[in-house]
Amino acid sequence: MGENVDEIKGRTKEAAGDLTDDEGLKKEGRIDKAVSDVKDKVDDVADKVKEKVRGKDDDDKEETNRTA
Repeated sequence: MGENVDEIKGRTKEAAGDLTDDEGLKKEGRIDKAVSDVKDKVDDVADKVKEKVRGKDDDDKEETNRTA
């Protein structure tokens, strides 16, 4: 759930801004949701990089085992 905190916070602020006609609060909500999206994308890229590094490490180990 921790990864969705910004999304939930953003939705809540945006909804509160809609109810109270507070444009500033609505903007804060949209910003919080955008931050959540960026964090998700960064996490996805980090996961892909880790997979590539792990795959390369595994390939290196196999190559070392074949030559030994």
